[in-house]
Amino acid sequence: MIYSDLSKSIKELIEFHGIPKREVYLDYENSGLIIPEALRAMEEAYKFNGRGHPSITHLPGWLSYESLFKATSIFASIINCNPEEIVYTHSGSEANNLAILGSAVISPKGRRKIFVSSIEHLSVIFPAERLEERGFKLIKIPVDKEGYIDLDFISEHVDDETLMISVGIVNHEIGTIQDIKALRDITKDKNKEVLIHTDACAALGRIKLDMKELDVDLASFSSHKVYGPKGVGALYIKEGVKLEPIIYGQLSTQKLWPGVENVPGILGFSKAVETIYSNFTEYKSKMIELRDMLINSILNNIDHTLLNGPYGDKRSPDNINISFIYCEGEALTVELSMNGIYVSSGSACTSRVLEPSHVLLAIGRRYEEAHGSLLMKVTPFHTKSDMEYVLEVLPRIVNRLRSISPVKPSNR
Repeated sequence: MIYSDLSKSIKELIEFHGIPKREVYLDYENSGLIIPEALRAMEEAYKFNGRGHPSITHLPGWLSYESLFKATSIFASIINCNPEEIVYTHSGSEANNLAILGSAVISPKGRRKIFVSSIEHLSVIFPAERLEERGFKLIKIPVDKEGYIDLDFISEHVDDETLMISVGIVNHEIGTIQDIKALRDITKDKNKEVLIHTDACAALGRIKLDMKELDVDLASFSSHKVYGPKGVGALYIKEGVKLEPIIYGQLSTQKLWPGVENVPGILGFSKAVETIYSNFTEYKSKMIELRDMLINSILNNIDHTLLNGPYGDKRSPDNINISFIYCEGEALTVELSMNGIYVSSGSACTSRVLEPSHVLLAIGRRYEEAHGSLLMKVTPFHTKSDMEYVLEVLPRIVNRLRSISPVKPSNR
C-alpha cells in the first residue's frame, strides 16, 4: 500500500530501515509503552471482569459495571475529585473537544469570548477556531519566551462576555508548568462565571494533581500519556458545571459520551495512574535526573543549540526540547531512527506537514530554529545507559548533517 505522502510502501520503508541493534524510544509525546501492571489489568478485564456491557442487567454486565466503578474511584481519589465528576472519552483530544464545544453549545447569551493560550495543543486550538467561525470571538493569550502566559493580559481582557479560558497546566511540547491557581484567581475575580479548562494530558504522572486545590471547572486527561493503553481519555467536570454532548447515540453509564465504555482500556488507564502515583517521588526524581543529563550534556557539548522552554523545576520532569541550529529536524529524526533512537521534531501532531511548531513560534523562535527542534521525553523506565547511548550518537549525527548543510555558522 502506498500512502499519498510516502514515496514507497510501508513494508519497503521498514525493510530499508532495518532493525537497529540497540533502541532508545523517546517519542512519548506521540505514543509509547504500556506498563505491565496496566496490561495485566486489561488482560483480566478481557478474560473476565470487563467483557460485558456495563449497563446491561446480567452477570457480565454487573461485573463490568463494578470494575468500571472501582477503576473510576481509584482515578478520582488520585486527582481528588468525585467519581461522578469523571466522563470517559477515547482520547485526550476528544476530552478537549467535549470541554470546549460542549460548553459553547449551551453558552448563555452574550458570553461569546473564548480565551486559549497561544501554545495550546491543537485539539484545543482547532475546536476554538471552529467556534470562531460560528460567531464566537477567539482570543489567544500571549506567552513569554519560556511559554508562560501573560496574566496581566487576562486581567485586562476578561469581562462579562467571556465564556471560557483554556490553558494547559503543562505544555505538551516545551514542558512549561503554568500557575493555574493564579490564572483561576485572576479570572474569577473579574468574572466568577467564566469556565476554567485545563488540558492536563501532559501533566498526569509528571506533577501531582488535585482538582479541589486547583479548583478548575474542566480538566482533560489521556491514558497513553501515563503509560496506559491508547484509546482512552477522560474529562473532569466539576460538580455543577453544565455541558452538552457533542456526539449522539445510545447512552450507557454516562450522559455525555454515548456508546459502550472501553472497560478494559479504562481499567488499564486507572491501573497505570495508580502505579505511577504510588511510586511518584521515586519516578519523578528519576525523570528529572535523566532529563537534566540530556539537557546539560547537549547544551554544553553541542554548539549552536537552544533549550526551548524553562529550565529546572519550572519544567515538566520528562520534557527535553532543543533546537539544533543549522540542522533540519526531520533529517535528525530519520538519522537517529537509523541508529535506534526515536524522537519527534517540531509539532508532534503535524509531523508530516512542513510547518514549524506553533508553540515554538509563539515563544519567539525563528522558523529555522523551530524546524531544527527535537522533542524527547524520558520515563522512569529509561536508564542512564540509554541516555549515554543518545549522547554518543546525537553529536555525530548533528556534525554530519551540518557538514552537508548549505547554511553554515560562518555565513551568519
